[in-house]
Amino acid sequence: MRETTAEITALQELLDAAYGRSTEHLRSIVTGERHLTAEELTQVLTGMCTLNLATVTAKGEPRISAVDGHFLHGRWVFTTADAAAKARHLRKRPAASVSYVDGERIGVFSHGQVEFLTAEHEDFDEIEQHLVAHYGSSPTTWADGIVYCRLQPHWMVGYAFDKSKL
Repeated sequence: MRETTAEITALQELLDAAYGRSTEHLRSIVTGERHLTAEELTQVLTGMCTLNLATVTAKGEPRISAVDGHFLHGRWVFTTADAAAKARHLRKRPAASVSYVDGERIGVFSHGQVEFLTAEHEDFDEIEQHLVAHYGSSPTTWADGIVYCRLQPHWMVGYAFDKSKL
């Protein structure tokens, strides 16, 4: 868990606002006892989580792919090749949705804007250190043109079927 108290507070405010704006249908599934708090999310979303990333083509057609996601400071971080279709989509249309689902155990659903992080970004070094510690090497060594992305969420809901099994 790398989140500060302020980041956990901000994440909880985001989760509460998103849940409050959610449909009655979603709230009938993600009931109070199944609704994950910011603190619970930061404790369960450790290591690499395979994310489903949804982007949109120039024709407005949805595309989904998988990326290695890391939940750092209350936001999803992932890398991909700059030549990948998802990177092209996100450069032109940065709105994206991501989901992480681990069977019936947990589901986290997020919508937001993706930002591309360069080596000059103030958060890049910490993200790079986290990824190297996890993978044993920098993603930049895996192929030419690897880009670092982070979803700035404006909506997020976390769900656990049975919190006692987290």
